[in-house]
Amino acid sequence: MAGRLSEAVTGIYEICDYIQAHGVVNQNINVSLRDMQAESFLNFLLYLAFSDGFFSEEDRAFIREALGRDITQKEAEDLRRARNLTPDGYAKLIPLSVKYFVLADAGRKIKRDRYKNKKAKQLTQVYRLLGEEYLSGKETQSDAVVRNLTRYLIALDEFLKEFGLLGPDQRTAPVKQKGGAQRTAGRERVNGGTDRGGSAAAGGGNMNSGGSAGDVSASSAVSGGEEPEKTAEELIAELNALIGLRGVKEEVNGLINLVKVQQMRAQRGLKTTNINKHLVFAGNPGSGKTTVARLLAKIYAAIGVLEEGHLVEVDRAGLVSGYIGQTAIKTQDAIEDALGGVLFIDEAYALTNGKGQGDFGQEAVETLLKGMEDHRDDLIVICAGYTDEMEAFLDSNPGLRSRFSKVIVFEDYSAEEEVAILKSMCRKQDYTLSPEALETAAAFFEERCANKPKTFANARDVRNYLEKAITNHAGRVVTLTGRKATRKALSTIERVDLENITL
Repeated sequence: MAGRLSEAVTGIYEICDYIQAHGVVNQNINVSLRDMQAESFLNFLLYLAFSDGFFSEEDRAFIREALGRDITQKEAEDLRRARNLTPDGYAKLIPLSVKYFVLADAGRKIKRDRYKNKKAKQLTQVYRLLGEEYLSGKETQSDAVVRNLTRYLIALDEFLKEFGLLGPDQRTAPVKQKGGAQRTAGRERVNGGTDRGGSAAAGGGNMNSGGSAGDVSASSAVSGGEEPEKTAEELIAELNALIGLRGVKEEVNGLINLVKVQQMRAQRGLKTTNINKHLVFAGNPGSGKTTVARLLAKIYAAIGVLEEGHLVEVDRAGLVSGYIGQTAIKTQDAIEDALGGVLFIDEAYALTNGKGQGDFGQEAVETLLKGMEDHRDDLIVICAGYTDEMEAFLDSNPGLRSRFSKVIVFEDYSAEEEVAILKSMCRKQDYTLSPEALETAAAFFEERCANKPKTFANARDVRNYLEKAITNHAGRVVTLTGRKATRKALSTIERVDLENITL
């Protein structure tokens, strides 16, 4: 927790310096925006701590770990009284530091803003992260803490809405209590977007091309960096260059062509066909579903179907809450975050597996279907999962079949394709396979594909295989010195490095 929170808070302080350097802050104020925001974070955590009526050593330790501030009980009591850090007093207060963030964004005060005028939204994400981490670390839970945290996050969101910095229907994500602290779990935004909920590992990552989606944290959300935009032609070429997936490429290319032709017809005043762009990606793990979804989102943005082309990835945990009334809010929040892009629901069948009392998966489905209807022009939803389970998912609700009329099946990779992926991954990491090692690898994947175990995971198997090979290689060459430590020796994986590897 400490590292993630520290990085997130540090990222906000860097934005404070950035805002101040561009002359947004009133020069007559004698305190820096960084120091102002540091006090605001402290006030926020003290407000949460006193929701229980007292300031504990547990609270003191959390503040010390999260903010680097050691506050004694007496100091906390004094600050509470001096700053009116009570539920009725503090929850109505918007800190001056937050107002400067909003001023910078809503007023477009910074030309060519590296944060794309999303600084205020990123600040509220860190407030949310602090609050949820505070809750997750509590030994005993308090309804008052949950209520006060949610109340304040909603107040921040409402303030941003007033200045057009949030969508008109967007609401604060629900707060998880002990036993469900997933930091608005299971949701992340990729392709240069903003993560609304902290951190979540991407389901499959770009396994096909040798990369992985990695984790997106609140600290990375405030980095402001974006990858260079590519043309539609470049993105389609990237899709078609993926190893294997012949049937998937044909389906996706056909869909893209259909969309482009309809656009051309519209431009010429011809009648157009309404195309259902929502999709089901069915297949085993590691078969490239996330990779293709990410590329499709970018392609749709490049041809003008979507405004942003980002991918927001969620799973059941990112949509379903264990508390009455919160699942709809949580699902709506994910929908709002995906507007202008693609909402990718991994293992979507998990939403409808639980039929017992107290399960809210069906509520998430109903909210999702309504959101798809309300945002027909600026939202695409892709549901993914195992083939058989996805068929059961589509049958679980009458509205799902009509919304997801197109199912694209991702077949498992062949042994030859797995070896090709292995070679691609090696190239990306400056490794090569000796001829003998290549033979050993080919034999391994031939046997694994012919007798697939329950744990078979396509390109994820390849990645794990390479990681073990690199570890074995490192153990073999680490003692090389002088002229023996050549580039070839340090980059060539030999047969001995692959022997006895198991997955």
